[in-house]
Amino acid sequence: MAPASAPLVPESDAPKIAAFTHLHDYLIYARDIGCSDLHINVGSPPVIRKYGRLAPLPRAPFTAAETEALLFEILTDEQRRRIHTELALDIRYTLPHHGRYRSCIVKQRMGWDGSFRMVQSRVPSFEELGLPEQLKRLTEFHQGLVLVTGPNGCGKSTTLAAMVELVNQHREEHIITIEDPVEFNLVPAKSQINQREVGSHTKGFSEALRAALREDPDVIMIGELRDRETVSLAITAAETGHLVFGTIHTTSAARTIDRILDSFPPDEQSQVRSMISESIRGVLCQQLIPRKDGNGRALAMEILLNTQAVSNLIRERKLFQIPSIIQTSKQQGMILLDNSLMDLVTRGVIDGSEAYYAADKKEQFTKWAPRIDGVALEA
Repeated sequence: MAPASAPLVPESDAPKIAAFTHLHDYLIYARDIGCSDLHINVGSPPVIRKYGRLAPLPRAPFTAAETEALLFEILTDEQRRRIHTELALDIRYTLPHHGRYRSCIVKQRMGWDGSFRMVQSRVPSFEELGLPEQLKRLTEFHQGLVLVTGPNGCGKSTTLAAMVELVNQHREEHIITIEDPVEFNLVPAKSQINQREVGSHTKGFSEALRAALREDPDVIMIGELRDRETVSLAITAAETGHLVFGTIHTTSAARTIDRILDSFPPDEQSQVRSMISESIRGVLCQQLIPRKDGNGRALAMEILLNTQAVSNLIRERKLFQIPSIIQTSKQQGMILLDNSLMDLVTRGVIDGSEAYYAADKKEQFTKWAPRIDGVALEA
């Protein structure tokens, strides 16, 4: 965690921030100081997120009229019609010379609120993201399902884009991406690439995925497996000769498989277990943990690669044994999230208390557990 003596927003910037009149001013400033997110909310000053921490900018709270003026000034006429009908809008906003922003504007009881995620101008490499070499193997398959999971704001979309870009750089394939919204502009290298945005180019993930299967794809990237129909189509695509990348909001490999199974009715789960056991290629669960020196966040991860033993456990629904398989398969490139966290603590990259909060099994981190009256909380 960043030291208290190093504020996220320099006090000397207060006069400059007070003079901001357009949303562009806040977006450019947030990007310039290295933030990941900007929030514009009624009844609150603008809030930035940096290194996972929130901090207000030194300005008076916004009124409802101010947030509406700021947020609606960037919308097209069509987007204004949509947001007044649906009361929410997800878009990718591009500010010339100042990058792209994944944007969400919603109506709430006090007025209109907006959240903006800074999108990098180019797809980072595996090395820049700190992704291990063994994950590159997941981009070399010609069919199967690869999942990147984790909580909100942990870099799933960026990791997914890096994987797809690796395919683009090394293989002659037809890649189709389905995103909400499109974040990175993927430039064809060896591959042909089509990018579709939910809302702008298609009604939903399932509709776009159904259409994609008729477009002669080799690789399909799905921004989020949100519902049973999308999950079912993704599994079908993986089984019928396509390499499918997708994301789910889960925090461990075993929970990821369980979440997929639980999205289906009980009478279908046996068949789905068999399908997943054959089609799954790997699961990467990732979290971003504040660095001890306050300089950004460190990547902690859990990696599950499909083997005969893993396949059998999925088919027999003995998912509780998956952590044991990961633990004993380090030489094959697998790693448990808790082991990744402990390695970061041991090397002095993150604080033990941060590892405690992020850990799946907290027993080995109890020495860093928060204390009440000198007594550590139980795991």
